[in-house]
Amino acid sequence: MKLVIAVVQDKDQRKVTEALLDRGYQFTNISTTGGLLREGNVTFLIGVQEDQVDGVIEVLSTHCKTREQLVNVFPPTIEPIGSCIPNPVKVQVGGATVFVLDVARFEKL
Repeated sequence: MKLVIAVVQDKDQRKVTEALLDRGYQFTNISTTGGLLREGNVTFLIGVQEDQVDGVIEVLSTHCKTREQLVNVFPPTIEPIGSCIPNPVKVQVGGATVFVLDVARFEKL
């Protein structure tokens, strides 16, 4: 058995949820926050058999899209906030970050 952990942008949650349910996958999702942009994400915990991992990753790659977003980057300085005006920078956001782990033991109680 495998545990697929997928961190997905909030904007893609509904599509991913519907697609996983349509294919019969069982999962738990947890609201999370990203460290860099401090924006909302959803972390999916999906337990599957080894031969189902590729199907889960296919759902994620189909429904999790990368986007460009403007972000204000503050320089690392000791000056008080407001003394400099940050320039917005384009960054890639979205997509999915996926981890696949071996499960040593699974019980449903």
